[in-house]
Amino acid sequence: MPSPTTIIGLEVHVQLQTRTKIFCGCANRFNPDEPNVQTCPVCLGLPGALPVMNRRALELSVRAGLALSGTIAGLTKWDRKQYYYPDLPKAYQISQYDLPFCQGGHLDVDVEQENGEIQSRHIRLIRVHLEEDAGKNLHDESGRGGDSRVDLNRAGTPLLEIVSEPDIRSAAEARRYLEEIRLLMVYLGVSDCNMQEGSLRCDANVNLEISNSANESIRTPIVEVKNLNSFRGVEAALVYEISRQQREFEQCGGIYADTAKQTRGWDADRGVTFAQRGKEEASDYRYFPDPDLLPVSFSDEWIEIQRAELCEPPADRRRRFVAELGLSEYDAGVLVDRGRETADYFEAVATACGDAKQAANWVTQDVLRELNEREETIESFPIDAQGLASLLGMITSGDLTTRSGREVFSSLMNNQGGDGSIVERIASIVEERGLSAVADSGALETVIDAVISRNEKAAEDFRGGKDAAIGKLIGEVMREVGGADPNAVRETLISRLRP
Repeated sequence: MPSPTTIIGLEVHVQLQTRTKIFCGCANRFNPDEPNVQTCPVCLGLPGALPVMNRRALELSVRAGLALSGTIAGLTKWDRKQYYYPDLPKAYQISQYDLPFCQGGHLDVDVEQENGEIQSRHIRLIRVHLEEDAGKNLHDESGRGGDSRVDLNRAGTPLLEIVSEPDIRSAAEARRYLEEIRLLMVYLGVSDCNMQEGSLRCDANVNLEISNSANESIRTPIVEVKNLNSFRGVEAALVYEISRQQREFEQCGGIYADTAKQTRGWDADRGVTFAQRGKEEASDYRYFPDPDLLPVSFSDEWIEIQRAELCEPPADRRRRFVAELGLSEYDAGVLVDRGRETADYFEAVATACGDAKQAANWVTQDVLRELNEREETIESFPIDAQGLASLLGMITSGDLTTRSGREVFSSLMNNQGGDGSIVERIASIVEERGLSAVADSGALETVIDAVISRNEKAAEDFRGGKDAAIGKLIGEVMREVGGADPNAVRETLISRLRP
């Protein structure tokens, strides 16, 4: 019997990075400590309160749609999606139904297969639309009572919904797709996509196509797993749900009493999905055009203005770093996936020092290590791109050894070298510590000869075949001549001791 085919479509919800909410002037910011303070008659749904469209939310949304290769509609409108829930005070959500602002589009993602090969997957999109977010229900999970509270700070936050075709074929692929969506939205400045704060959430629709004993192709009922809020959670929930549906198929032989779409939740502590309710259809929401909001039309000129604001997509930047700068796919991925600012920093260093591979080595190793240890971002890094490029240029030219360069780097990180520019501080540290590379080979040979004469036993041991004995001699030479190249010192010692 052939393996089942997994069919996954994702609905990704992205909170937009605007100053105010989508239809009112309330602050749009994460604020769990002061519930219900970022509210007004509009987002509380009080009678007579009228919404006003946030222009910035539209601009960011259209840029996201363009970056996803979608088609921007000439005319879009707003609809009321009717349902009752405690965190939805109006008992309807302002959303988009039949005329979303963006249709189609796609996202290409590179997915590592089980054999280790990288496969590019083309994930088509159905639509991208704009709506308002609901509030948040806070439930007592202590087990001591059943109290629940409602925080409406989030109600009315502008929310972008990106709906994919069911083109995703594995839980790992779903995770990569979601990671790439997040990175793209952050690069564009559309959202901070902080999953811990709920500004990126995901609903996953999943079912299987399985051949039964008669070799007939049967599809399991579609399940929607709601409100997944971490990459690990998305992958784990889908792995479990795929396995659960396969077990259910084996038990019923592909004959289901109920084939309706089902909504399930994800219990991360137990690692299982659980049934919540039957899934509503569009007719259940009783959509109709919102009478308080005018339709919006986009001119071709305005759309092109938004297109001009787009940055280079992360996937394109990775490919360019490999093709044009000669980086490995791994290094390109590390630099780009760290964020737009880090990739910009690396590219500025590479351009200024003229050696992209060396720049990548230093940024991915030394710079990122310091950022992780200090829990800082690249914007606050004490060595700017020009300063690091100057340091790497001195190493490339032979004015500094790599070892001395790292000593200078460490000194700069500890705010040593005076109060001048980074370049002036580098020069000061090099001069103060005598780190300039030794250019006079005669002077180096003189020091080496003196070290050999003071360490006759180590010299004799090396001549006798004990290769490790040369380490003591190299160490003494390096202590006397801090700017010496260790490789040059080693080669000179070998030529002296084993001519």
